[in-house]
Amino acid sequence: MLQPGAGKEWGARGFVLSLGPEVKEVEETIEEMLIRLDEFCGMTDMIRSDTSQILDESIPLVKAKVREMNNIYTKIDKLEAFVKMVGHHVSFLEEQVLEAEKTHGNFPHSVRKLLQSATIPIFKNKHTPSAQHTYDLPELYRTEDYFPMNYAGTKHKSH
Repeated sequence: MLQPGAGKEWGARGFVLSLGPEVKEVEETIEEMLIRLDEFCGMTDMIRSDTSQILDESIPLVKAKVREMNNIYTKIDKLEAFVKMVGHHVSFLEEQVLEAEKTHGNFPHSVRKLLQSATIPIFKNKHTPSAQHTYDLPELYRTEDYFPMNYAGTKHKSH
């Protein structure tokens, strides 16, 4: 016959034994979840590390490059303004050259010289001092004002 406490023990053991495979599955599932949680924590630490590196190293480098590029853009803007100003001056001088050619004739210099050296008096140049016009150069720009001698990084010595 069975003893009074023996049935309970056997029943409790039997219950534990009957739950054994299900408990093992739960433990394996928990173990898998802990492994995945550990992987997730590792990834978040890596992301934090990368973010810190970006904030501490990369962003200051990008900001420095932005400042450098802004300086270059400023120089480009100044050069564009300079080129535009030079273009206006060239157009102005070109108009004056065309006007001078109209006023003084546009015989090529070599033909004029050949005709002046000819012995026939009709081709001799009959300019009187009052007929000669002097040309006053208009006030333009000085390249040195825009590009100092030490602009290219080298200083020229004065002699």
